[in-house]
Amino acid sequence: MASRYSRDNGVAREKSPRHSSQHNSRDAALPSHRGDIMNGTRRGHKKHRKGPRISPEGESGRRGFHPFHFFRITWRSTSWLSRAVNILWPVVPAAIAVYFALEGQHTLKFILLYIGMVPCANLIGFSGQELSRKMPHVLGSLLETTAGSVVEFIVFLLLLFNNQFVLLQGAILGSILANMLLCLGACFIASGIRRPDATFDEAISEAGSGLLLTAGIGLAIPAILERSTTGTGVEQSVIDHNVLNLSRAVAILLLIAYIVFVWFQTHTHHGIFTAMFEHDEARDHDREKDLDKDKLTLTECIIALVISIGLVTVIAYGLVQEIPILIEEHHLTDPFMGLILVPLVEKAAEHLTAVDEAWDNQMNFALSHCVGATLQTSLLITPLVVLIGWQKEFALDFKIFDMVMLILAIITVGNFLRDKKSNYLEGVLCVIVYVAIAVAAFFYPEVHHATGTAETAEHLVAKLL
Repeated sequence: MASRYSRDNGVAREKSPRHSSQHNSRDAALPSHRGDIMNGTRRGHKKHRKGPRISPEGESGRRGFHPFHFFRITWRSTSWLSRAVNILWPVVPAAIAVYFALEGQHTLKFILLYIGMVPCANLIGFSGQELSRKMPHVLGSLLETTAGSVVEFIVFLLLLFNNQFVLLQGAILGSILANMLLCLGACFIASGIRRPDATFDEAISEAGSGLLLTAGIGLAIPAILERSTTGTGVEQSVIDHNVLNLSRAVAILLLIAYIVFVWFQTHTHHGIFTAMFEHDEARDHDREKDLDKDKLTLTECIIALVISIGLVTVIAYGLVQEIPILIEEHHLTDPFMGLILVPLVEKAAEHLTAVDEAWDNQMNFALSHCVGATLQTSLLITPLVVLIGWQKEFALDFKIFDMVMLILAIITVGNFLRDKKSNYLEGVLCVIVYVAIAVAAFFYPEVHHATGTAETAEHLVAKLL
């Protein structure tokens, strides 16, 4: 077979010829057990000789920081969806300027900040993806998921330090539901448009059923305890104290579960996950095009992450300050704002990346973003928020409505993932479930825990008079 060549910054570079089995079929067979994987590569496959520590997908051929290449590559991004989002970059300085310069105009500020968050989150996702491509598959996937979760972690901390606990609880569950239902459904639809059925690995199915259900039960335990003991004659202060301590204990247990899962994924069973991701690379419809694209250097990746995280922090601060005013002015409910509006902008980057991968038949990569991000939110970020907010006494006392919706969503997604294949019908059903929950959150009656006693007393006095 003749060798093929590509150009990287004007220098001809030989690519390793593919085996005939890969040439005849995009879908390379997965190895039957971990022994078939040797140091992250399949037997019979040669490692890429140039840059043994950097895979071809992450090799830039450059070093340092080059402004022209940096802005050109970040503007091009990974797909046409990401490029379309980059058109919104002029909104970012406008949103920051309007927020700090104008008095009042809270609706305008919120809209501009909300839109401005999207390209900043997209840059975090893109730079995280570029950085992950320079690493081994499993570690790179974990890093990319973590980079995509930076936005929600910043928003959660700002809500925590501003004592907006109701919104924070809604944002936590909304982030999980957006990944499980909206993002997963969009991936199923995108893949189903181009092929009758899409297949994915058993590891994704196990994570989507067992681990998600474990995380959901863990988050529900404090709320179940509170609802079970309320009205039994036990003083409310005692119940609140017990729920708070239980929340902290559950947070520590969920953190342990996440650490064990990461150890399982990156150490003891890394061969299974490496084979899964290599299988996706072999059937990637745009693999040759991706190999020929210019890449960011390691320095440029770090600079992009620093810039985007800084912008996200500023914009998120403004959003958190404007949310209570917007809720009061437009009579929105905390559940709708927390469950729907906030998570949509938090997870924009991950959703765009996952849909693009599903479109290119990389379903394992796509679903690892959806399921992996969901697990990270429930097993890592939420417990960290509870522990960081130790002095704030933030507890996982979610509403029963929230917990029921979460458990039902986990069961629904687990059933869709069980057969290790998907189609556009299942995607549409996931999106419909998410929209139904959004509508329910919009009509959910407003309840302010901090002022509930005072409001109840005022209503009773009004009735007596």
